[in-house]
Amino acid sequence: MSLTFHYAPMTSSTRVFWALEELGAPFEKVKVDLAAGDHKKPDYVALNPNAKVPLLVADGVPIFESLAMLVYLGETYGVENGLYPAPGPARGAALKWIAWSSVTLTEALSRLLRNNSERFPAEQRNAAAGEAAKKDIVDLLGIVDKELQEKPFLLGKDFTLADLSIATFLPFMMRLGVDYGAHKNVVEWLGRCTARPALGRAMMG
Repeated sequence: MSLTFHYAPMTSSTRVFWALEELGAPFEKVKVDLAAGDHKKPDYVALNPNAKVPLLVADGVPIFESLAMLVYLGETYGVENGLYPAPGPARGAALKWIAWSSVTLTEALSRLLRNNSERFPAEQRNAAAGEAAKKDIVDLLGIVDKELQEKPFLLGKDFTLADLSIATFLPFMMRLGVDYGAHKNVVEWLGRCTARPALGRAMMG
């Protein structure tokens, strides 16, 4: 099994990079220079027609969308080391959180970026919409906080890919002005997640 991971730092690549490091699967990494337009070059677009990062190529088969990559990696490498549940209800619970992070939470984050970030022209930004997005994110993290009331991680006593699928985004959200400090369970859980050596290795990549 060969894996080639195309990534750029400070993007949704991070959670896939983190997963690869946690799983211990051997992979080749290819850094994509977004400023240079590497993601728009024909060879890359032929593999990922979205012209975005990340991209994972498994035995010659390109997989785009970080959600798909996390599920594929979990199913292929994660069961034996406890980072992804075997088929059954627990796997459904893991998929629930991975999908939630990729759809519900990311939608609110996208609205925040579009209305607060200088990546977008000033005339396209709306301060009120940005503040509404912040509130929505805090409310959504309240769901996570409630889930963590009586357990250290989302699926129970052990860290899984479900945890990293969400935890990856929270430091970035904080830099965008999202204050989730009132969610004490989330704050403590995030500390447990981000202290893992695999994340440090991914951030150094």
